[in-house]
Amino acid sequence: QVQLVESGGGLVQAGGSLRLSCAASGRTFSSYAVGWFRQVSGKERESVAAISRSGINIYYADSVKGRFTISRDNAKNTVYLQMNSLKPEDTAVYYCAGTTVVVPVPRPASYDYWGQGTQVTVSS
Repeated sequence: QVQLVESGGGLVQAGGSLRLSCAASGRTFSSYAVGWFRQVSGKERESVAAISRSGINIYYADSVKGRFTISRDNAKNTVYLQMNSLKPEDTAVYYCAGTTVVVPVPRPASYDYWGQGTQVTVSS
């Protein structure tokens, strides 16, 4: 089993940047693909980005392409989400999640392990 802890959320003005981190402990981190998801109260959880075990395969939601960058450092057991040019509609609780699926997919149901989430608020 793997435990995931997100950090790096906060309040930022539109156009600003934040970097989220997802730190993993437990079983071998490099065995897991990792996804970032976000959720607004009352709405379904949506996929933001995902990265394969090696970092070669990467997925981005259309809404964040060109603005967000996902990366991982397996030596540090950490996955990052660099978020630039933030918009008010990016406001949500952001979660990271782990899966043993080889190619990362944007479906929450495919992920077995979840962090507790970190709040990102973008003011206009």
